Amino acid sequence: MLSRLLAALGFVALLSPAVAAERPVVVELFTSQGCSSCPPADAYLIELSRGQRDVLPLAFHVTYWDQLGWKDPFSLPSATERQNQYGRRFGDGSYTPEIVVDGAAGMVGSRRSAVASAIERAKRESVTAAAVRVTRNGKNVSIEVGSGSGSGRVLLIGFDREHTTPIGRGENGGRTLTEANIVRSIRPVGQWSGSPLKISEQFPEGQDVAVLLEAPDGQVIGASRLADGST
Repeated sequence: MLSRLLAALGFVALLSPAVAAERPVVVELFTSQGCSSCPPADAYLIELSRGQRDVLPLAFHVTYWDQLGWKDPFSLPSATERQNQYGRRFGDGSYTPEIVVDGAAGMVGSRRSAVASAIERAKRESVTAAAVRVTRNGKNVSIEVGSGSGSGRVLLIGFDREHTTPIGRGENGGRTLTEANIVRSIRPVGQWSGSPLKISEQFPEGQDVAVLLEAPDGQVIGASRLADGST
């Protein structure tokens, strides 16, 4: 009887890391206020950002529309470079609006059914190498990555929850755009190699914080946002 009990406890212990490592699916939208095809994808991201803790939507505003009539105030060179990396991996270049799900699949961001199917597939099939937790500690954020197998870099992302912008010129001139989860900063803050890792960093630019664990092949293998969603 005792041996059976110990065996059962051992089995539960083996399952525990998988439970602890549950994480949201990361949905990255590459967009621009200068792109007339982007507002439907922006609206979809707003819907994903409201009330779905199992999805982490992030809007990366690229720079390559900035010379075409309207300079997007939220455009970031690091957003453009991140999309370029995906474009090289997927072999489809860079375009807007593009959504990348868990760093593994890219598609037109306004095609809701395709994106929704990719999200549901990621919920079933995505790999989680380690649990990630991020909390606020005064003017800093504390990041904890648990133990696991594999390796990856830790990315710290600051984002604003929502902005409404009147557009003066360009393809969307005369419109007022509302956008959610706008990335204001992204930077690598550490390297994870399977052992538990703790990192303390200054709170990044933006109202809220997300942390991604990214495998060497670019796929997301861990993710979290501020534990209480507040600042």
